[in-house]
Amino acid sequence: MSDPKTSQATVFVSGRVHGVGYRQFAAAEARRLELSGHVKNLRDGRVEVRLEGTREGIEMLIGRLRIGPPAARVDAVDVRWQDGTSGVRGFTVG
Repeated sequence: MSDPKTSQATVFVSGRVHGVGYRQFAAAEARRLELSGHVKNLRDGRVEVRLEGTREGIEMLIGRLRIGPPAARVDAVDVRWQDGTSGVRGFTVG
């Protein structure tokens, strides 16, 4: 049974998000909020961020992802929520 306080979300970020330190920014912010997951560049120019942790923590990170690091330009953020937990620990950059 999954922890009722644990949520999962997959976030797709589009704009100028490749080659500007966006993945490292997302990972640092996720770790600061004690979230687990993974961030990677997609071939279509977006960044995918998979998150697991408290809903409050995920929502806080989504707010930061909408801004991004100084060199980024975020045009859109698409959030897809999932129930439960995958048991992932730590946060990785791909």
